[in-house]
Amino acid sequence: MDITQLILDDHHEQRRLFAILEEIDPADTGTLVAIWTRLSTFLEVHAAAEEEIFYPELLAVGIGAGRAAGTEAETLDAIHDHNDIRDAIAAVAGHQAGTSEWFAAVAAVNVANGDHMAEEEREGLTDFRRRAGLQLRHRLAVAFAAFEARHVAGVPAVDKDPEEYIREAERDLAAGGVTAGPDGSLGIGGLGRGAGQGAP
Repeated sequence: MDITQLILDDHHEQRRLFAILEEIDPADTGTLVAIWTRLSTFLEVHAAAEEEIFYPELLAVGIGAGRAAGTEAETLDAIHDHNDIRDAIAAVAGHQAGTSEWFAAVAAVNVANGDHMAEEEREGLTDFRRRAGLQLRHRLAVAFAAFEARHVAGVPAVDKDPEEYIREAERDLAAGGVTAGPDGSLGIGGLGRGAGQGAP
């Protein structure tokens, strides 16, 4: 197994479920709600699994390869994207299923999620396949699959502060002996020695 393939498989399923919603009669609100509940829960669990398992390892691999700045930016973007997707999902609840407003709100989730998936597939997943060994990718895939199975009924939908997420990753990586510089900071924006800014 390979965590990058599991994430791609999830992306395919997300696209499939959005496409199914577009094919259902707006009057069939029971089916719309059932599919949307499955999809929105899946999106939340997928994001939580990435935040728990994939992105900390992407940071670690990037630091080890001397690409801290690139993987830091990718991770910050991903956490921002996950927040945008969560917020868009929450907005759907304000509309009656099957109405034009409901479909528009679902479409907004699709756009936010589609933009995130495209960027992740182009950057984070590609970087990880190039730099992480198959054994690590397999180990993470097992953990990722287990996380999603354990949380199949859903996870709390809570936005994360992207910079705080990085601070926590810094602490965890430093505790494990992975650092990007003499101060142990990954150097993200105002959190450390700013990527590309040089020493103060």
